[in-house]
Amino acid sequence: MLKNLDLPTLLATLSLMVLSTIILNSIAPDIYPSYFIYLILGMLAYIIFSQIDFDVISLFSKHFFVVSVVLLVVTLVIGSVTRGVVRWIPIGVLSFQSAEFVRPFLLVFFANRLTDQNLNAKKLFSLILLFLIPLGLILVQPSLGVALITAAGFVGILLAANIKKRYFLWIVFITMMSIPLLWTVLAPYQKSRVVTFLNPASDPLGKGYNSIQSKISVGSGKLFGRGLGKGVQTQLSFLPERHTDFIFASISEEMGLVGGVLVLLGLFVILWRLAIFMERSRGPSARAYLSGIFMAIFVQVSIHIGMNMGLLPITGVPLPLLSAGGSSLLATMIGLGIASGARKH
Repeated sequence: MLKNLDLPTLLATLSLMVLSTIILNSIAPDIYPSYFIYLILGMLAYIIFSQIDFDVISLFSKHFFVVSVVLLVVTLVIGSVTRGVVRWIPIGVLSFQSAEFVRPFLLVFFANRLTDQNLNAKKLFSLILLFLIPLGLILVQPSLGVALITAAGFVGILLAANIKKRYFLWIVFITMMSIPLLWTVLAPYQKSRVVTFLNPASDPLGKGYNSIQSKISVGSGKLFGRGLGKGVQTQLSFLPERHTDFIFASISEEMGLVGGVLVLLGLFVILWRLAIFMERSRGPSARAYLSGIFMAIFVQVSIHIGMNMGLLPITGVPLPLLSAGGSSLLATMIGLGIASGARKH
C-alpha cells in the first residue's frame, strides 16, 4: 500500500483532472491524444514524490537550485520562440516550460535555507539576492505570471520562517519601493494589459478585447451553462486562449455556475488539506515549504479567476490542474506530491 497519500487531496486532484479532460475535449480537442502523456506523467510524478519523505528530498535542495538555474539559462539559449517569448524547450512531440517546472524545487531549496537556525540579517539578505537570480531569469523570458507565482511561494516561506518581524517589514518596504523598477522591466504588451484593465472599454476590439470577452463568457453560462460544445464564445473562438489563460471562463460558459462551483470546491479541498499539513509538518523546513506551496497555489487561483472575471489585469496564469499546460500540470503535481511527504502520519 502506498504511504503518504492523502485521500481527500488525491480525490480532489483526480476530480479536477477529470473535469479538465471533459472541458478541454470540448473546447480544444486537437490537444489530444498527446495531452494524455502529460496527465499520465503528472500522476506518476505525484505518486513518486509523495512516497519520498521531505527530509530525504531536502538533502538534494542545493542540487535543485543549481539545476533550476541551469535549466532557466538553457531555455534562454536554445528555447523555442513563440509570440516573441522564449519559454519552452521542445522534447520530441512535447514542449517543456522550465520556469513552471522548477518552481516546486526552488521552494524546497529556500524552505531549507530560510529555516536555518543560524539565519541572521546578513544571510537573509543573501538569500533574497539569491532568489532574485531565478526570478530575474523568469522575467527575462518574459513570463510575468510565473514570476508572480514563484514570488508568492517565496513570500509564503518567509511567513513561516523563524525570522524577526522587523526583517519581514524591511522586505515588504523594499518590495514596495521596487514596484516602479518592476514597471520599467515589463514588456510593452504587459504594460498595456495593466493600463487596459483600468478601462477595457477604451479599446474593445484591441487591448481590452480579452477582458471583455472573458466577462461575457462567465456571465452567459448562467446556472447550468450552455452545454458542452455549445458555448458561443469558446466554440466560435471569440474567447482567446480559451483552453489555458481563460479556462475558468470556458467552464463557466459551458457548465455554468455549477461548473464554476465544482472547480472552486476542488481547489478549496486541496488548499484546506495543505493548511492541515502545515499543522502536522515534519519540521520547520517542511512547514515552510507547505506554506510556500499553499501561497503559490492560492495566488495562482486568485489571479486566474480574478482576471477571468475582470477583477484583475490579464496575466498569463493557468488554473492549476485545469488549464491545458503540461509543464504547469507537472509542477503542480510534483509540488503536491512533495507536500504529501512533508506531513507527519
